[in-house]
Amino acid sequence: MKSLRELAEAMHCLEKVDKNDFQRRARILQALWREERGLPIGQLADKPRGAMLAMPWAQETLANFMTDEVKRVVRDTLDGGKRQKGSLIKPGRMYGNLLSSQPMAFNLFVPLQQDLDLASEVFAEMLPARCARVTKIAFEYSPGRGDRRYTHDGSAFDVCAWFDTPQGKAGFVGIEVKYHENLNEEADDHRPRYEEVADAMGCFAPESSEQLRCKPLQQIWRDHLLAGAYRMTDGFADGLFVYLRPAGNTACSSAVDAYLKCLTVTDSFEHWSLESLVDATMAKTTAQWISEFADRYLAFEKVDALLA
Repeated sequence: MKSLRELAEAMHCLEKVDKNDFQRRARILQALWREERGLPIGQLADKPRGAMLAMPWAQETLANFMTDEVKRVVRDTLDGGKRQKGSLIKPGRMYGNLLSSQPMAFNLFVPLQQDLDLASEVFAEMLPARCARVTKIAFEYSPGRGDRRYTHDGSAFDVCAWFDTPQGKAGFVGIEVKYHENLNEEADDHRPRYEEVADAMGCFAPESSEQLRCKPLQQIWRDHLLAGAYRMTDGFADGLFVYLRPAGNTACSSAVDAYLKCLTVTDSFEHWSLESLVDATMAKTTAQWISEFADRYLAFEKVDALLA
């Protein structure tokens, strides 16, 4: 029987940046996905990395993306000039990093973007009584980077879906997508505009102000504030921020638990497990893409089998 560390080492997945077992298991799972398909291993600092694809081959083939449809949208977005000015999409991570949450977001949401009937069914399941029909889905979206009407910074939603409410009014959901992250990045500089938006939203406990300015909560807070500012500035009837992460990512789950304690009203913030969204999608379609997505990102029993 191998230990998790031994298995990670054998699969070129032993990385100092992994701070918990979930991160190590996720890295191994992506290396398995690569090996099962015979995809060439990437390198960093002259060392093979099991959860990376060889570059520039990965950029040429878009092998990090799981269907031809997803590849077409990615190519249009990155190479066709369809991304927003100031977009933080990083081509290197998109193409070669199997763990990156950015390509995962495209792999999951492009099929929904291209089939709004299916997207409507899925989002109606996840947002009962709020979403009647999805009208559009976009990636790395901000209503105005650097615009003082919003949060006066570069914040953006990984995914944004606009919808009609059951009353026929306009709504949206901004989504932050996480997979392997441990939320250990230092918080960005605080901006006075954050406090102004927070006060206008009226959902934050006054005693939580300092905690919200620091890691690991500041990024969640800034995206939540962006949703609040977008709703108020553009006059949406409904609008919310969703934090999406695997159930097993304890760093993200702990941050969500701490964040919820900072809220006095929660109708503008939801947190979904990646598993719940995948299950909701599988309940609405038998298409192969969603089963393959679940196999790639959530089949941790494969790692357990190797450990046993």
